[in-house]
Amino acid sequence: MIIHVVQPGETIQSVSDRYNIPVTRLIQDNGILDPDNLVVGQTIVIVYAEITHEVEMSDTLESIANQYNVSVIQLLQNNPFLSEQESLYIGQTLIIEYETEKIRDIVIGGYVYPYIDEETLRKTLPYLTYITTFNYRVTANGDVIDVDDSRLLELAKSYGVAPMMLMSTLSEHGTSQSNTAYTIINNPEIQDRLIDRVVNILKTKGYYGLNLYLQYITNENITLVEEYINKFSVRLRNEGLRFVLSITPRIFLDRTETSFERIDYSKLSQSVDAILFTSYEWGYSYSPPVSVSPVNIIRDILDYLTSMIPPEKLILGVPIIGYDWQLPYIPGVSIANAITSESAIHLAAETGSTIKYDENTSAPYFFYTDGDEFLHIVWFKDARSIESIVGLVPEYGLQGIIVWNLMYFFTQMWFVINNQYDIIKIPDIT
Repeated sequence: MIIHVVQPGETIQSVSDRYNIPVTRLIQDNGILDPDNLVVGQTIVIVYAEITHEVEMSDTLESIANQYNVSVIQLLQNNPFLSEQESLYIGQTLIIEYETEKIRDIVIGGYVYPYIDEETLRKTLPYLTYITTFNYRVTANGDVIDVDDSRLLELAKSYGVAPMMLMSTLSEHGTSQSNTAYTIINNPEIQDRLIDRVVNILKTKGYYGLNLYLQYITNENITLVEEYINKFSVRLRNEGLRFVLSITPRIFLDRTETSFERIDYSKLSQSVDAILFTSYEWGYSYSPPVSVSPVNIIRDILDYLTSMIPPEKLILGVPIIGYDWQLPYIPGVSIANAITSESAIHLAAETGSTIKYDENTSAPYFFYTDGDEFLHIVWFKDARSIESIVGLVPEYGLQGIIVWNLMYFFTQMWFVINNQYDIIKIPDIT
């Protein structure tokens, strides 16, 4: 796999000629929105096909899979456009296998709202081990606010993807509810009521397990949290359900360095199947203009975590949202708007910007001036970012990653992951 960075004067045709790959394949594999206006600094992933198949009249996905002794899921992974088609087209070329060598098996998860566009969901499911429904909200008295997710669960299982239920004390709009969280960890009776309700939902709806997002873990309340999680764990394990604990480390930024709160999570890791460390990014941000989840900070956190938690129990959260900041940044006042990676590149093309890349954070960025002559900076993710972040999984021996979030199909990300890793599927998901 080659990650080509567009240079001044290059066109999609010149890149095609250089690597001897059809223009249509480059556009399709990389989700390029404006192939006639490439941006200097934009990434294009180059992968060569090893085995291809030209569709004949009587072909079906099942017959092609059987012919080459591969799974239908592999065909969908290598040809995501198939999820948008009702049938195969005669003469259509399908990729059976690429030339790339896979690094290792990996667990891939992702968060999704129940109202996700079905076409986007169908394109994404072949790349997943688990899919996590966001968000079952908990009240201070131990009730759980239900979610209409029956169609989501049905589709997930039809693709062999294990559905997980996210439970949190977040509000409907993602706002932290500290009083609710503290009430629950301090009240065993409410905990018992909550656990009963959660297990009932999991069993009734056919969930594979629970992803519990636990906020406000501190060195002062860690013992109470450990007791609560252990109680939850005993019940879920007795029911044969997977238990994942999601934690967002508190990160402190100042002018000279970045640090994070150090808490001993070792006992928590003994009670769960995995601990997921991630940050949930929303449609806006008040944070300073920096990359979301910079790799240098992730490394510092992983160095600390793997000293106390078996790395195979760790899952790395991968936020794929970028942000657009108007400068100068004013703390507490400035608001950055979220932007997808493809939209960021399109914006760079429209404004004639050059995309730069910060090696320390493994993130691309660019500056532009809007119609009112205000300077902006945009940080986002590209193929280099994804390769670098996901590459931490084999480097540290982690269980896998979970993507926040799956509401849009990040073509280049899935292309990179699919060509470097074999995605684990849970057998007999029904």
